[in-house]
Formats: sequence, structure tokens, C-alpha cells
Amino acid sequence: MAFAHLIRLWHSRNGWSHRVLPALADALELGRVHNSQLSMLRNGKLASPGPEVFLALGCINRWLAAEAPEGRLDPARATELLAGHHPEIMEALQTSAQPVLAADGSVLGAGELLEVFVGLRQPPPAFDLRIDDAEAADLSAALALLLTAERPWRLCRDQLMAAYPAAKRQRRERFAEVMAGQRDYSATELDAELGDLRSTLAALGVAGEGELSPGGFLELLRSRASRLAVVAVAQPPQDLAAAIQRELGGAA
Repeated sequence: MAFAHLIRLWHSRNGWSHRVLPALADALELGRVHNSQLSMLRNGKLASPGPEVFLALGCINRWLAAEAPEGRLDPARATELLAGHHPEIMEALQTSAQPVLAADGSVLGAGELLEVFVGLRQPPPAFDLRIDDAEAADLSAALALLLTAERPWRLCRDQLMAAYPAAKRQRRERFAEVMAGQRDYSATELDAELGDLRSTLAALGVAGEGELSPGGFLELLRSRASRLAVVAVAQPPQDLAAAIQRELGGAA
């Protein structure tokens, strides 16, 4: 299941549909991997994939690292390499084209991916995080309070939205809702967002992406969520009407 988790995170962090990798492999003649095989890999249901699957995925991963070092494929380069192929590939890779990297920054090829699949190698730390569904809401609350510095959302909305790097409208809307306290990330969503959330901190000038690993960032959120839970127990929520009355009395 570790490999299935890696494949799911690779897709979700890039915002790819299940069609992107098979279409890219076909367009660049990097090997053959079918949509059905990839779907089964993502769900941990493909027990014995052939070597061609790992060869294709490894070649794609190395290609992404070489052609999109900034995590996105340059539009001119995308047109040069992928013109005439499915437009979804070009749009997806220009939005996000992050490869799977080991902890030391090296690129996982076919052999390394096969080793992860059979259990001879641990997935890279950034792809081996485990967030429980039960903690996702508390982590979302801790995240919102951290990124807003506990200020009202309307006072920091523009700065945060400018710093958040995701381009897709659905993800940006979801991020804004979480920051405003209107919804929580699910465990899967938060797992996929950790990279861009770290980039948000870097864009704000708080911490460089290299200073805080995905695992370190997750532990920071867990620590803050634990402190919030302690405060909530020590200070039971006040009656809203009574609190508003106190505010009105202070204003008078």
C-alpha cells in the first residue's frame, strides 16, 4: 500500500487526472502504461504489474525532473514537445509537473520505484506521510490560525491568496474556505497540499522551503493542534450572545 499512497500523492500534489501519465508516456514514447493499470496501482489492486509499467513511470519521472526543474513545464517547451497531443497534458504540466524525489533530492527511476513497490525501499519521506481522517479538522484549524497569525481572514486574504501558489480555481477556492474557517481539509486533501502550503510560507518570507520539510511542517501543525485542544479544554467556549453584549458595553 506504500506504493499506492505514493502514486496517489504524486497525482494529487500535481492536480493530475489519471489520464495524464499514460498520455504523457504515449506522447513521448517513454513506454506503455494503461489508464486501468494506473487506476489499480493507485488503489493498491494491481498485484503484479509488468516491468514495462515501472520503466514508463521511471522514465516519466526523470523526464519531469529534467524538463520542469521549477515544478512546471515552460509553455514554449510544452508546445515544442507536446504539440499535437492531448491538450490536457500540456495544460496539466504547465500548471504542475513535480517529480518524485528522494530525501537527498535524487530522482527515482524505474528501479527505485520497483523497490518501493516490493517493499525493499521506503517511499521518500515527503511521500510517506500519514494523516488520519480524525485529525484532519484539527490540523486544518491549526493551519488557518498559523497562516493568518490568528487575524480575521478579511485582513490577510489578499496577501495569503497572492502567496498561495496553486493555479487551479477549485484548489484556490478550497484554500480560501479553509483559511476562513468555512470548511476543513480532508486527510487526503491536506496530505496533497503540504508542498504548496510550505511554498506559501516561503512566499510570505516566513521560512524557506528547504528550512521546513513536509514531515516537519506536519509535526508543527500537530503540535499547534494539540495546544489548541488543551486551550479549548481549559477555556470552555463562551456564550456568543453574552460575548457580543460585552463588546457592545465596551463600545458604549
